[in-house]
Amino acid sequence: MNVKDYKGIFVFIEQRNSIIQKVSIELLGKGRELADELGVELTALFLGENIEDSSIDLIHYGADRVVFLDDEQLSIYTTEPYTQAMTAAIHDYKPEIVLIGATAVGRDLAPRVSARVETGLTADCTKLEIGENSNLWMTRPAFGGNIMATIICTEHRPQMSTVRPGVMKSLVKDTSRSGDIIRLDVQLEKNHLNVEVLEVIKEEKEKINIEDADVLVSGGRGVGSQGNYSILEVLADELKGTVSSSRAAVDSGWVDHDRQVGQTGKTVRPDMYFALGISGAIQHVAGMEESEFIIAVNKDGSAPIFDVSDLGIVGDLHKILPLLVDEVKHQREEQAQLVNA
Repeated sequence: MNVKDYKGIFVFIEQRNSIIQKVSIELLGKGRELADELGVELTALFLGENIEDSSIDLIHYGADRVVFLDDEQLSIYTTEPYTQAMTAAIHDYKPEIVLIGATAVGRDLAPRVSARVETGLTADCTKLEIGENSNLWMTRPAFGGNIMATIICTEHRPQMSTVRPGVMKSLVKDTSRSGDIIRLDVQLEKNHLNVEVLEVIKEEKEKINIEDADVLVSGGRGVGSQGNYSILEVLADELKGTVSSSRAAVDSGWVDHDRQVGQTGKTVRPDMYFALGISGAIQHVAGMEESEFIIAVNKDGSAPIFDVSDLGIVGDLHKILPLLVDEVKHQREEQAQLVNA
């Protein structure tokens, strides 16, 4: 393999019911940054059914070109047809870098594709940058999150990486941008489709999407019990926010996993993040350190959470939170009086 034959960046665009997923827009933002640094084109690879009309949005979010395949076999994600299509696109366009969201779809698709194109894959990256010899430096937590490992792929192309949702920052949509929209020329082989989806049953329970929250009130082991989360709910309601948690609270059965922040949960970047009774282990910090403003409350003054917080309060959260809730209510009442005056 001659690595010099490969040029440009691919971002796999994940869609569900023909709706582009947020993680793909985030990766276009990072892909645009990397492409500008390398002086190459950014291509959005868009696979699905009834998606052609949405391709222009990908140009508006930073892509120079959209390569798409609109096929009924791609309406619902299954491994083989998506792998066939993506492998064909990589062989045709020879990108030097391929970025995929570390979602349920991406975590299934990326290793299949990397095996077929005979290259490496670095999963769950939290940082991507261009290093020596224009190689992609892919950084991810390792050894249970106790260290950050930077991995490079020097001998093979493309350099493939999956990135967790919420890690990268989306660009602002720019409708003045223009680019090429090209249909991928590939015939999917039906004889190789080993799995057929007979029915999709959606879970009726409404999932909490903490990744979209502007304010998160997050509790850890220091909250003490499931019942004590009620005061967190009150604070979150006053601030029009959402309750989240550390892994310790999830493991204790106090909170559902879909509210977990951290390496084995979700990566968030709200405008305000409350870390209440959370020690600040690296596994948790990796999921929230990009928050705009971090407020920590912990009775242990040496807790590592204070190293990443903008405002730290050393004390018993069970005494501090009621006071904080009262103060927030008081401020809201004062503002309402001023408005009505």
